[in-house]
Amino acid sequence: MGAALDVAGFLRWGDACVSALGTAREEIDALNVYPVPDGDTGTNLFLTFEAATAAARAAEGDFDATVRAFVDGALRGARGNSGVIMSQLLRAGVVRLAEEGLDGATAATALTQAASAAYSAVGQPVEGTILTVARAAAEAAVADADRLAGVNGDGDRTARATAARASAAGVAHVVTAAADAARIALAHTPEQLDVLRRAGVVDAGGRGLCVVLDATVRVLTGRWQPGTEPVLGRPAIPTPVVEGDLTADGPAYEVMYLLDADDDRVPALRERLGPLGDSLVVVGGEGLWNVHVHVDDVGAAIEAGIAAGRPHRIAVTHFAEQIDRAGRQPVRKGRGVVAMAAGPGLRQLFGEAGATVVAGGVGHRCSTGEFLDAIHATRAAEVIVLPNDGDSIAVAEAAAQQARDDAIRVSVIPTRVQVQGLAALAVHEPGRSFDDDVVAMTAAAGHARHGAVTIAARQAMTSAGPCEPGDVLGVVEGDFAMVGDSLHAIAEEVVLRLLGGGGELLTLVTGDGAPSDLADRLEHVIGRDRPEVDVVVYSGGQPRYPLLVAVE
Repeated sequence: MGAALDVAGFLRWGDACVSALGTAREEIDALNVYPVPDGDTGTNLFLTFEAATAAARAAEGDFDATVRAFVDGALRGARGNSGVIMSQLLRAGVVRLAEEGLDGATAATALTQAASAAYSAVGQPVEGTILTVARAAAEAAVADADRLAGVNGDGDRTARATAARASAAGVAHVVTAAADAARIALAHTPEQLDVLRRAGVVDAGGRGLCVVLDATVRVLTGRWQPGTEPVLGRPAIPTPVVEGDLTADGPAYEVMYLLDADDDRVPALRERLGPLGDSLVVVGGEGLWNVHVHVDDVGAAIEAGIAAGRPHRIAVTHFAEQIDRAGRQPVRKGRGVVAMAAGPGLRQLFGEAGATVVAGGVGHRCSTGEFLDAIHATRAAEVIVLPNDGDSIAVAEAAAQQARDDAIRVSVIPTRVQVQGLAALAVHEPGRSFDDDVVAMTAAAGHARHGAVTIAARQAMTSAGPCEPGDVLGVVEGDFAMVGDSLHAIAEEVVLRLLGGGGELLTLVTGDGAPSDLADRLEHVIGRDRPEVDVVVYSGGQPRYPLLVAVE
């Protein structure tokens, strides 16, 4: 076994990679011409790594739990073709290091397994891409580990299990050799892929992998490696190359989704998706998979997922929306959602559902600038905004108007409470037209009857009568409907009053300061009095409102 890894060191590495990818993001975006010149590879890699690191940081537990959260976060947060491949590289490589410890031999094996897993995940591997760079790095790592162990290619490789792991310097040496080889392989990618040669760039995904390896070297050695500057500098927009998925004969759509499916169902899924298009990548394991493919028949791609398991987080992008009519240069693409969230749990809920989150709520009224920054952060051509607060609707509208001046199509759905935003986002479907999506989300928000429980901060007169500081207030459809001294009793009354108008789904969002048994007691009451109603409970963490309620 190599030296044990710890949580703090692992998170430092993750943060370093996120920072490096953030710095290189625009450069990598500008390199992006294959398989589609949509100028987002750098952004996708950054977001994929950021999702992985955020999940790891949020994990509570030992090193193994942190690593599991990291690879799961990468899988769930993977964006685009390169992001999905990167998530597989991380899954195979990081898990191996976590299992066996940090040493030169294991680092070489981890890189080898990562490259092999990435090749296996791609339906039709193409040389001159991130795959080629990953393989070159792995081969160099193995050769360096063998050299440190004093064996040749035909020697006893078990010697690596003792000699190449002697010190931290060993793993640093091996990873440095891998990073150097990756950079050389990247420089040769235009010789392997004609579209890169004609555009005058190296492969964007491969460049992203080089950034990650160089950041790893810096973490291990504390210094930058000579020659880690951009291979071709910071290029301008690449020479347009129209072929493959951008021609009339190429696939028209990118389809991505997460898939809950037994591992033994995945080979059949790959066989079914393969003939539908190209750029097929299926990564994951242990029941959760990330599926990416370019197709003409979106329905068939999604049906293949349904046949294998349960697809969710479905994202469909029409390639024609990514290229402007004149120069066929990268432009904003797809559809995004911006949502204001009032607590850490709610921010996580909206984020996991695919929204760009603006932190707000009681004590922090979101500004026009914050909403506008979030709209731009989606990098989408169409954006739906969920203010989730009555006082923030006008602010969101002002931000939307400014965004429209930048040629972004924006619609603000006037959600007045958090649970209306959750209801709207639950029916969001980027595969349908913008107008139809807005109508469906608006209807879902409007049909969600809502209530809340809060604590009076001062003496006041309410619709339900006078209240004193510390009194429990029940809110129904925005009005104070009841005053009492028992949080449990008021919460039960709010829920039952909302269900009095019918409903099939009850959503409970517990907030900061909520009693630990609040949700359980309400579920018991509903199970007893309204067994036909399904109950969903979330921990929202919102301040001043121990409970938010929605009935649909």
